[in-house]
Amino acid sequence: MAFQPIVDARDRSIHGYEALVRTMEGGSAADVLARVQPGQLYRFDQTCRVKAIATAAALGLQRRLFINFFPNAVYQPETCIRLTLRAAQMTGFPTSNLVFEAAESEQVSDPSHVSRIFRDYRGRGFQTAIDDFGAGYAGLSRLVEFQPDLIKLDMALLRGIDTDPVRRTIVAGVAGIARGIGSTLLAEGVETADEYHALRELGIHLFQGYLFGRPALERLEPVADSTWAALAHEAPRAGCG
Repeated sequence: MAFQPIVDARDRSIHGYEALVRTMEGGSAADVLARVQPGQLYRFDQTCRVKAIATAAALGLQRRLFINFFPNAVYQPETCIRLTLRAAQMTGFPTSNLVFEAAESEQVSDPSHVSRIFRDYRGRGFQTAIDDFGAGYAGLSRLVEFQPDLIKLDMALLRGIDTDPVRRTIVAGVAGIARGIGSTLLAEGVETADEYHALRELGIHLFQGYLFGRPALERLEPVADSTWAALAHEAPRAGCG
């Protein structure tokens, strides 16, 4: 597992880390998923959860742990969560620090089933998130059905937002919707100071991306003080709206 920091710009703290599966050679998640056959998806999903929790606990993670899961692989929420709960119990990792992400880019065969998963997870004290929002299949209808705690804005929607009034208007609209339904926006894939400042102006405070740190294999890398210092001294560009 590799871990990428997620930061809270309000106090420059580490909000959590996302666990990202990698090959033994450090290859990407896509390289791993290419080897997983459809019939292996449930076992793969369960194995990744347990590995993420065990590794995070061994590394002493005290913040939130973001774990991707495959909604189509979860046949019964209360049954499929048993290994996750056992892993947390055996390693002493607080279940209240677990955040489960469902990618919007995955085509969901039964939205009502995924809604049940989200309700079940929230009832157990987990947080839920829609990943890659803005790059997937259902868009706003997913928010109605799932009502996640967090909405992770896809990097393709955010790229160059500091100079693109259309992207800025769209993200501002999503930010208003998120506030209205009680969800928190998280901007992922942020790479430049200009993107960061444009998103801060829109009220977003949770960030993930190369600007703050790349995924590190079996390490919890901190965000350098120099990164925050540079952002504090970087003059934001004038609004493009």
